[in-house]
Amino acid sequence: MSTAPVVQASGLGLRYGTRTDLFADVSLQVGQREIVCLLGGSGCGKSTLLRVLGRLEAGASAQARGEVLFLGSPLHAPHPRAALVFQQPSLLPWLDAARNVGFGLDFASQPPIARAALRQRVHDALEAVGLAGQGGLYPAELSGGMAQRVALARALAREPQLLLADEPFSALDAITRADMQELLVELVHRWQTAVLLVTHDIDEAIAVGDRILLMGAQPGQPAGIVREWNVGITRPREAHPAAITALRLDILAALQGVRHTVSLPNSERLTA
Repeated sequence: MSTAPVVQASGLGLRYGTRTDLFADVSLQVGQREIVCLLGGSGCGKSTLLRVLGRLEAGASAQARGEVLFLGSPLHAPHPRAALVFQQPSLLPWLDAARNVGFGLDFASQPPIARAALRQRVHDALEAVGLAGQGGLYPAELSGGMAQRVALARALAREPQLLLADEPFSALDAITRADMQELLVELVHRWQTAVLLVTHDIDEAIAVGDRILLMGAQPGQPAGIVREWNVGITRPREAHPAAITALRLDILAALQGVRHTVSLPNSERLTA
């Protein structure tokens, strides 16, 4: 895995109007073929941080600061080689799967692409997520897992060097979610993509992450990155239950000093 950062952020912060900072002094980087999981409870600013990294609007009164470098150059606006996948597939119901995947590829903000090349990109992206031959299906005909695969294919069709994913599998059942996690790891290594994955699920972070960042805050303080773990467990990780348990316990111990609610592996809730 390359150590050269695809995206590098330093001193990121966000404040809404005159309110206390939501988060402050956040610095992180993600390298090629690396999955970095941003773990934290609801309300700590994980999803908003993802939007700030992607240079999307965080709100009319939002005041962002800090620097983001993408492929070594300052990033001030959304980049065509940085794609986002959200919690919901957000497919357009009047377009079939293939046209949803290709939607926006011919927009003026995207690099020019010939019609034949666009069709090939859509075909390759659908094939990559296991939906070859299913491009004619409409969103109403797709299961939840299939719809999320289409959403992932839509991101892949942009040939992204950076994928920003905001809890993309949280609405799926356990079996489908595990399948999608395996697919994400496979695609990252096949497509040489850097991924920052927001999650509140400890098991998901351990299953897919190369590194895990814990985001949280002490009472009265803005959120920030409070801990980092390198996940050195070889794949398939389920073959190493002792190592997984040790890492999980270490993460749980770190969470004791962090406010906000966090999802635990046994579906209990922890609040500090």
